[in-house]
Amino acid sequence: MIEVRYFAAAREAAGVASETRDEPTVGALRAALVRDHPALGPILGHCALLVDGARQRDDHRLDEAQLADVLPPFAGG
Repeated sequence: MIEVRYFAAAREAAGVASETRDEPTVGALRAALVRDHPALGPILGHCALLVDGARQRDDHRLDEAQLADVLPPFAGG
């Protein structure tokens, strides 16, 4: 199981601050998030999805992962 935390616009689109998921890969997680939170669809492709603090490819396994953060682009300096 992995805890998914949503930030800024992703949190608003998901309607929750965090949740626990059990998808096997990053790609499966992305697909499930859009399925379960349709409002994430338009923005998820622009978001960074960090697994335990690092970007991972869609085929990356989540078996040992603890945390995924969904971070939309931030403006500012």
